[in-house]
Amino acid sequence: MPSLSIARNWAGASGPGRSHALAPPSLAPLRSRRLLDQLCERVRCLHYSRRTEEAYVHWCKEFIRFHRLKHPRDLGGPEVEAFLSWLVSDRNVAPATHRQALSALLFLYGKVLGQDLPWMSDIGRPRTKPRVPVVLTKQELTRVFQLMDGEHWLFAQLLYGTGMRARSAFSAMKSCWSTGTSSSA
Repeated sequence: MPSLSIARNWAGASGPGRSHALAPPSLAPLRSRRLLDQLCERVRCLHYSRRTEEAYVHWCKEFIRFHRLKHPRDLGGPEVEAFLSWLVSDRNVAPATHRQALSALLFLYGKVLGQDLPWMSDIGRPRTKPRVPVVLTKQELTRVFQLMDGEHWLFAQLLYGTGMRARSAFSAMKSCWSTGTSSSA
C-alpha cells in the first residue's frame, strides 16, 4: 500500500517546489503547468492522433466554460453528468458526439488529473437506435421494376439479383467500360 504522501501527491496535492500533480504510476510526469497544455502533452505522449487531440481540447474547454471556468479537479460526477445532459438536451448532439465528449472527459480525469472515476460507471451512455433495413414485399418489388425501363431496369435487376450494393455495381460497371469488356471476371 502506498504511503500517504505518495497517495496525496498522486491525487493532485502539490508539494514544495512542485507546480503540477504527479501522473498516474504508469505515465511520465507532466511538465506543463496549464491544464490544457497538460492535456495536449499527455495525448501526444500516448501517440493519439492530432484530430483526437483537437477534439479532446475542444470538449475539455467546453466543459470548463460550462462550469464557469472552474477547474475540473474541483468538479465531480454530478458536474460531468450535468454537462453531458446539457449536450444532449440543449445542444441536441448526436450519440457519437456525446461519446466523444465523454471520452475526452474520461481521458482528462483519468490520464491527466490522475483521478479515480468510480462515478463514471453511473453516467448515462448514449444509445443509438438500431437500423432496421427496409424490406419490400414481392408485389411492391414487382411494381418498382414495372416502373423502370432500359438501363435503370437492368441496373436495378443487377443489384437485386446479386445482392450488390450500388457503389460496388457502379465500380464494376466503370471497370467494364474502361477496359472495354462486357462482363467482369
